[in-house]
Amino acid sequence: MGIVFQRFHLLEAFSARTNVALPLLEIGVSKRERRNRAATVLDRVGLGDRLEHKPGQLSGGEQQRVAIARALITEPPLVIADEPTGELDREAGSRVLDELKTVATDRAVVVASHDRQTLEAADRVIRLRDGQRYDVERAEVGAKPE
Repeated sequence: MGIVFQRFHLLEAFSARTNVALPLLEIGVSKRERRNRAATVLDRVGLGDRLEHKPGQLSGGEQQRVAIARALITEPPLVIADEPTGELDREAGSRVLDELKTVATDRAVVVASHDRQTLEAADRVIRLRDGQRYDVERAEVGAKPE
């Protein structure tokens, strides 16, 4: 399972590439393959030019995209993302949503969000209110809940 937390939990001493590659270490992927795969997934979220930057050298949105890349690196069957576009501008948010939609073609992706752009990109939207679950029709996605 790949998880994107609201707080990114990046290791400050390591580069973006190393932060993304760490989950591959656990499953025995070679160093060369870890580096290559991390560079590829970072490029897919628009950070191909920031591979060697440490978290403190990255903006909040860039850190968020590193966390998203880390969640995707092992190609998990399930990705859970909590506000994955919360720190992103519209362009970067669109790029991340496109990547999540690509992932969702053959894996499950669950996203928690208040962002209209994110909700509009979803195949299905469920609202939670007072402990109750409500399916939302496409036309209602941008409307405020009653």
